[in-house]
Amino acid sequence: MNNFKNDLNHYVLDHIDEEDQVLAELARETNVNVLYSRMLSGHLQGKILSMLSNMVQPRNILELGTFTGYSAIALSKGLQAGGKLHTIEINDELEEMAAKYFEKAGLEETIVQHVGDAEKIVTDLNVEFDLVFMDADKRRYCEHYDLIFDKVPVGGYIIADNTLWSGKVVEEVQSKDTQTKGIIKFNDMIKEDSRVEKVIFPFRDGMTIIRKISE
Repeated sequence: MNNFKNDLNHYVLDHIDEEDQVLAELARETNVNVLYSRMLSGHLQGKILSMLSNMVQPRNILELGTFTGYSAIALSKGLQAGGKLHTIEINDELEEMAAKYFEKAGLEETIVQHVGDAEKIVTDLNVEFDLVFMDADKRRYCEHYDLIFDKVPVGGYIIADNTLWSGKVVEEVQSKDTQTKGIIKFNDMIKEDSRVEKVIFPFRDGMTIIRKISE
């Protein structure tokens, strides 16, 4: 079964557009030098994020969780001319690496990096975001959702990553597993939120696409 999944994954990657050269370089450096490199979006997810961003054509994008910058670069490909992407990362050790690749991609004037606590930074941002990508602390997904909801216009989109959490959402949750508990709480909250339409893509670690339909 695992061989089938690997073969299918290779097939998919072989039948989509090639990975951007800068993103491929970023992925290699992340995998070699950065702890928890599996957090990187990677080729397939990057292409999906780029496609979704191009469909939305956002004026402004907010990303919670920069990591090394792969998803920010991918999402930026759908920005309107003159648009901005604000990305927030709490780990200041990753700031320089992400900035290096934003510059290599020619996006140093397009991507605005913020380092620190997302809740404080988002509160201080006086910007409306047509697209938000949530990929930060899973324990705080509900709080982050409440924080950004009023900054998204009706018709805007929120993408939440890792919402299947390696299948742990359907397993017995260990008492100390606060990450899984946070994801389950978030999924249940979104299910009951009548202000949005939502669908979970059962791809990789799960990705929920949320469209705001009312205030």
